[in-house]
Amino acid sequence: MTKKLTLNETAEFFKTHDDYLILTHRRPDGDTVGSAAALCRALRALGKRARIYPNPQLTPKFAPCHEGLTGEPAPGDTVVSVDIADRSLFPFGAEQAEVALAIDHHGTNSGFAARTHTDETRAACGEILVELLPLLGVTMDKPMADALYTAISTDTGCFRYANVTANTFRCAAVCAEARADVFQINRVFFETKRMARLRLEAYLTEHIEFFAGGRVALFAIPNALMDELGLTEDDVDDISGFGRTIEGVQIAAMLREVENGLGKLSLRTGKEYNAAKICAKLGGGGHPGAAGASVPGGIPGVRAALLDALREEIEL
Repeated sequence: MTKKLTLNETAEFFKTHDDYLILTHRRPDGDTVGSAAALCRALRALGKRARIYPNPQLTPKFAPCHEGLTGEPAPGDTVVSVDIADRSLFPFGAEQAEVALAIDHHGTNSGFAARTHTDETRAACGEILVELLPLLGVTMDKPMADALYTAISTDTGCFRYANVTANTFRCAAVCAEARADVFQINRVFFETKRMARLRLEAYLTEHIEFFAGGRVALFAIPNALMDELGLTEDDVDDISGFGRTIEGVQIAAMLREVENGLGKLSLRTGKEYNAAKICAKLGGGGHPGAAGASVPGGIPGVRAALLDALREEIEL
């Protein structure tokens, strides 16, 4: 059973250990990437040896954040995970890692680590790192600020999602005061799209399915479509919220094919519904407004399982 730590106890853990290896989750997003980068830099600022496990799924858009920070595992590592809710989300090649400390903001964290600091009131794991740095005695520099602003802004849809709190804005302000390049980060992640992404949005507009009088929107992105449109993982990084941009939609689901013949669900909901509760029925989890699950049977398997789960929440 995991030992739950306060943020102060988490800081003391980092001060009294060394040789850190930091894990990010599969299909890494801005929160896990940025949080790992800031933590690695902070630990090095303390004089600790720290590196980030080289996640093979890290995409070109996020890769610069980890430049100069990665390194292979070694015997005796103190393994730390950031923004990982379950062992099934460990990066490829590190599936059997024994985690000494998990830092997370998912209320559904499974307690896989020996020690855990989880704060589900934080919109992003990056918020926790902003609050941890002063407890470590580390002053946020510009690279840390860029990494943490990336973490917070991407996990909140540039501060548009329901998970945003006053603390989210305070943490973003701390990053801005430390000279985070807010304009450029916002432009890269929220304004600039490749033509392949625009073609995908056009395709989804034509092929999206609606249920429950338009309150539920469902779309699938098979691997064949990825190839046909020339899409990269960066192009689909934030596409799961596409359905929620449609007027009247309260539940939006994105379905994809992933490794081992599984179908992956990314679910986004309005305040009337709980995405984590719905995904928990499928063995997944996450946040009330954003959650996910993986189900056998590819896209057909996860589609059928999702519709069964939704029938318990809404009349389809």
